[in-house]
Amino acid sequence: MTARHIFLTSLIALPLLLSGCASPEARVRTGLVNAGLPDPLAACMAGRMVERLSLTQLRRLQSLSGLNKVDYRRVSVDEYLYRIRALKDPEILSVTSKAALSCALRL
Repeated sequence: MTARHIFLTSLIALPLLLSGCASPEARVRTGLVNAGLPDPLAACMAGRMVERLSLTQLRRLQSLSGLNKVDYRRVSVDEYLYRIRALKDPEILSVTSKAALSCALRL
């Protein structure tokens, strides 16, 4: 194995290893952005949601993060909450709605 090969392998492996180290808040923020919410709103909401939702509920939210990858358009908070309702978890809906409202008023 040459030094160049080791270097190239480490360049590929390092981001994969670091992605596993991301905090839950960073992962939720990224998921909200991928779902179509603006970055400042997603950053504000993520902290509130991580504090109030279980790991299982946060994983259920991940299913929504890929819905917007096809057209890469921004969605309104109302449209995102509509998607949240489809999860049929009143606590997720409540926490997300409150986080969106308080963050939207702050921004």
